[in-house]
Parts: sequence; structure tokens; C-alpha cells
Amino acid sequence: MRRYNYFILGLILILQSCTTSAQSETPSEIESKKYKQFSKAYFASGCFWCVETIYESVKGVKEVYSGYSGGFTKNPTYASSNTGKTGHAESVMVIYDENKINFSTLVDVYFGSQNISQKNGQGPDIGSQYRSIIFFKNSDEKKVINSKIKKLEDKGIYVAAEIKKFENFWFAEEYHQNYKTKHPNNSYIQNVSNPRFKRFKLKFSELIKKNKQ
Repeated sequence: MRRYNYFILGLILILQSCTTSAQSETPSEIESKKYKQFSKAYFASGCFWCVETIYESVKGVKEVYSGYSGGFTKNPTYASSNTGKTGHAESVMVIYDENKINFSTLVDVYFGSQNISQKNGQGPDIGSQYRSIIFFKNSDEKKVINSKIKKLEDKGIYVAAEIKKFENFWFAEEYHQNYKTKHPNNSYIQNVSNPRFKRFKLKFSELIKKNKQ
């Protein structure tokens, strides 16, 4: 009887653990799992509200999520990353269809949608949490990144972005996802995000989805 009780207790603890784990996932994290058949790329270049909007407008991109990456702490939050002490930067996960767009083009979008030479920030957003980082998952992606940077440097352009091996992506709080769509009248969106997006569209008009033009 005692062994049976121990078995039941153990089973309850396991179920509780699984329930807690499932509850800790954000709705966006759960939703992202339906895109398992597609490829992923990770970028940081300032406020993730802006970067998410840019990549979501690109043909071949299925979905984009805001989050944190590049740091050394687990489970970062908006509040903790804003201290500049976690090492994390506001980042995006770009889920894309390789049959319609490749990693090389996503890197072109990355460099073409920001102030390439601004260090430790982007636009009015200053601090390590807004620094530019371009993540690679394998040697092929690293080669693409280095090749793009060399071409820019050969033109005399200073590239401030860090190149980092991708380790982990932590989903941002749910209220940050699709922020521009949810809050079109927000002053930051109108004065910073929208102008940045318009500049990008002028450069890459051929890449923009019809419903984002």
C-alpha cells in the first residue's frame, strides 16, 4: 500500500510539473510551433516593435516574433533587459519559407533597414539592449554574414553589428507581439517605427507583400 501511495504521489508531481511547464509558455510561443516545417533566422537592430514590422512585410516570411537574445541570463523580461545588465538585446525570430526567400536576402533586409554604423543603439533607442546583433546558426549562415559585411566595409561603411552564434531566443511578453498593429496611434509607432518602415519600403519595394505596401 505504501509503495502504491508513493507511486500516486510521484505521478501527481510529474503531472503538476508538466502543467506548470505548459502554463509558462506564452501564446506566441505555443503558436510558433505550428511553423516547425519552416526555417528561422534571428536578428537584433533596435526596438523590436520596428524590426518585427519590417520583417513581417517581406514576401516569404510567414511570421515574426519579438523577444530577447544574445545575453547570459535565463528568462529575461522587458524590465530586466532594459537595465542593460542581462546582455540581452531586443530581438526577433523570423520564420520564413526557403522556397520563397533565402537567408542571404533576409540579411540584406537587416542591413538595409537600419543605421548600419550606429553602435549600442538604433535611432533614439540607446543602450546595449538596443544594439545590433546578427545571429548565425551554422557555418553557412556565418559565411553569408561575413561576405555581406566585407562588401559594406569595402565601400568604406563601418558595420557596428555584432556577429554571434545563436544560442537561445526568449519570447517577449505578449503585449509586445504585433505591437504596431495593436497600437497604431502610439506616439513611438508614429514618430519612430512608421518613418523607419517607410524608408525600408522605398529601398526594397520589390520585396514587400501586397497587403503591406
